Amino acid sequence: MPTNITPGNRDKQSQHDEPSASGFFQKFLGMFGMGDPEADKKRLVRNIGKDLSRSRYRFYKPKTSEVLPGLARFFYETYKVIAPAQVMLTNASQSGVLKSFVIENFLSPEQRQQSECMTDAYIQEKAKTMSVKDLQEHIKQLMLSFFSAFDAEKTSQIDSAYSTLLSFINFINFDFFFLLKKFDSNVAERNFSYNPKFDSLSGDYVADDLHDFLEVFMPLNLDADWKRIFTALKEYRNMDVIQVDSWTKLAPALKDVRESGVLEHIVQHVKRDPFLAVIPRAAGERIVETFIDKMKNQTTMTLQKIAQGRRNSKIDDLSKAVFGTTVVLRLKNYTDKANTVFAKKMLGGFTQTQALNYLKAYLIDYFKKDIRELVDILLIRGQWSTNVQSQQISDGYHALLEVSEQIIEFDDDLADDGDVGIKLRNAMLKSDRDKDSIKYLRQALKDVNDKALSLVNKSALNLITVGRHLKALIEDLVKPHHELLLNWKEVENAATIPMKEAMTESYKKIYYMVQLLQFYVKEDAPQ
Repeated sequence: MPTNITPGNRDKQSQHDEPSASGFFQKFLGMFGMGDPEADKKRLVRNIGKDLSRSRYRFYKPKTSEVLPGLARFFYETYKVIAPAQVMLTNASQSGVLKSFVIENFLSPEQRQQSECMTDAYIQEKAKTMSVKDLQEHIKQLMLSFFSAFDAEKTSQIDSAYSTLLSFINFINFDFFFLLKKFDSNVAERNFSYNPKFDSLSGDYVADDLHDFLEVFMPLNLDADWKRIFTALKEYRNMDVIQVDSWTKLAPALKDVRESGVLEHIVQHVKRDPFLAVIPRAAGERIVETFIDKMKNQTTMTLQKIAQGRRNSKIDDLSKAVFGTTVVLRLKNYTDKANTVFAKKMLGGFTQTQALNYLKAYLIDYFKKDIRELVDILLIRGQWSTNVQSQQISDGYHALLEVSEQIIEFDDDLADDGDVGIKLRNAMLKSDRDKDSIKYLRQALKDVNDKALSLVNKSALNLITVGRHLKALIEDLVKPHHELLLNWKEVENAATIPMKEAMTESYKKIYYMVQLLQFYVKEDAPQ
């Protein structure tokens, strides 16, 4: 008999059929990978729970999402083994000493000896018996031989060994005590005389701790040669960092737990996220490259310090020979004191102050007095065999007199009311708000320093000319037959000073002065 369907019955029938239709279409879509993502996620979480229920590790109860005393016991037994190392390796991951120690364990006996020859103490000692140039070459050859042994294979071995050690340090520095206190508040830090009574806890209470632990647990190399590593650490700390036998027994247990994936599954189940992944904390570092760069820099700095010290010592000796003191200040504006203002703007300032101070002091205090008296007698009273030589000494002498006046003018021009001084001061005032002013200052300072250096260079060349002729005249004076100056008797009688002694003393000062200026007019000054 036909069924009589009223409108009301039709609605009821429709409501009854809807779930069935929805389920059908959901299954149909699922066949094409178009199911409900949230449902899939829940299903995966349930599967993780089932796996945890079947796990041989009684760490977790999926039905109640509780972590069990067995999990606490796992952490407690691990903590007992690694606790001593926590104290002894505090801040070891930031220690440059530990990195050097690891590298030194891979050095051959020859490399160890070479390494000792690149220390500051060794280089300073060798500097007592070697010139700077020879010392630099000696150390250079040592460095080439030492660093050549760090081929790709050895470098990889060292970096790998340090990464293994660093992963261990990260592992032991996990806060086991903080986690265990959640299971039993009576647990004491690194004190194992108390027998703990661990309680079950809500997984939410420790999920983040477990996640943090996994970050340092995952990269730990449990297959490493730990006996060798701990023997080396004993040498590093002068005592046992950890009981080797205890760690040897613990390592396989740790490996089993890690390979089972039980800890990751607990975190995933508690957080209801089957896709949650742990990113291992990076423990790799290329320490060999850094070690080599550091050793190169330290060695280079030591050599530079020795070269600079020897240079300064030589300059002081020459300054005393010429002026009788090491403190020579004659300039008023082109000074080191003025550089403090430029330093605030990260500008180099005046770079030839020392050389120009020496030069002005010599020209004003000695040259214009002692040399002038000598040259006047030689040129006016002397009967020269050729005019060429007298003209050369005259030209050199007058060129130096001209430089002495130029230095005074140069220094005065840098005063607050001098042309260059005013320009520099105005540019400094504008530099904070006008970038072009800084560019102008750099160029202006370069021009000033170039001018100072040109005065030093010009003086050095003319001093050499005057000095060379003085030396020739001293030699000519003692010859039986004079070749340069034909009337020495007449010159000596007209002089108010002993000519030989005066020329010898003036020549010495010129010689020392030229040596002094050489430290500023060329890079490779005598050392």
